[in-house]
Amino acid sequence: MRLNRPTFAARRGRSAGRRSPALAAAALAAAIALTATACGPGEDNANGSPSATASADGKITIPDDVKDRLKQHGIDLDKWKNGEWKNWDRETWLREAQDFVNPIIEDLWDPDRMRDADQPDRPVEDEDISGDDGVTDPTPEPVRAQEVSTPYHGNVPEAGKVLFDGPKGTMVCSATVVKDPANPGKSNMVWTAGHCVHAGKEGGWYRNIVFVPSYNDSAKSGKATREEIAPYGVWWGDWAQTSDQWISQGATTGGKGAPYDFAVIHVTPEKGGNGKSLEETVGSALPVAFDAPAVSKIGSMTATGYPAAPPFDGERMFQCEDKPGRLSVETDQPTMYRIGCTMTGGSSGGGWVAKGRDGKPALVSNTSIGPVTAGWLAGPRLGPEAKGVYESVSKKFAGR
Repeated sequence: MRLNRPTFAARRGRSAGRRSPALAAAALAAAIALTATACGPGEDNANGSPSATASADGKITIPDDVKDRLKQHGIDLDKWKNGEWKNWDRETWLREAQDFVNPIIEDLWDPDRMRDADQPDRPVEDEDISGDDGVTDPTPEPVRAQEVSTPYHGNVPEAGKVLFDGPKGTMVCSATVVKDPANPGKSNMVWTAGHCVHAGKEGGWYRNIVFVPSYNDSAKSGKATREEIAPYGVWWGDWAQTSDQWISQGATTGGKGAPYDFAVIHVTPEKGGNGKSLEETVGSALPVAFDAPAVSKIGSMTATGYPAAPPFDGERMFQCEDKPGRLSVETDQPTMYRIGCTMTGGSSGGGWVAKGRDGKPALVSNTSIGPVTAGWLAGPRLGPEAKGVYESVSKKFAGR
């Protein structure tokens, strides 16, 4: 059965189209993070609960009803920060929007932990691909990934890594700083893949999600300090949002849910920062094009990421540029963009940039899937579902 394509709405029940209660409940990921800026606007808090508030000494007070609701899932926030997040049994794998929790754990992501992060599984086999020649173009020739010149920040300042914890350990994706229409010039929004924040139909939200812009900026080999690995700081996700379709259909391997495999993370600095937003800190953010020209009218797309599966090690930034074609994984779902590229796992979530209708560079997709042989990559076409996720996150943090 094909799912409706709803426009995302705020949690308080505003919904476009008809959806099942389960999908509506899972549509948004409200992060209850232990920072002064962690909770979204009060009217959008889960179940109408009041926001976390800062006391006079700067400490954060979590409302009792929020604590009680989390304890119903076996979560004590103090114990969580002391390591209970490692418990991945079904009772503590938080799945729905109001259950997502990502409290800041200072210094959890040290350089060794970042280097040890593995790529999430997102390969596909040939039999997963539709044979509809009217939708799927011929397989592109592999394009050899080219390492980005250092410093990375001087060439692709918007790019970085997403790191997170899952049942199999620490994992890594790639991501892009994008503009926030509600906060011009002061965005704290990051674009990545849905499978980099949520496990899909068989699981729930990942934990300890952070973004590291310009990761390993100088491409240093071997041991590096945290300042070298994270020259622009570590930014924790205090809000994350993906599509209903990814939550209900997404799988760790294969193409299920891939046309809707996108997410937006709102971030806040681990150490409190200097009052500057992420966009101000890195000096740039990309606009997102939800009305990119047809494939036939796009001369080329450039995908950026940190491939981590062999022959890559996840420590360096690479790019592939190619003219896109079309790919259909499921004949009843939207076609995806596809380019030739030898980047492997770890590049997932990395931004695809092309000229928008105004002729200026814009993010038009993100890496979602690729074959076991690592000869091409595919990413979703960003339509109304993606725009709904993007605008909803922006609206929640308007003016902040």
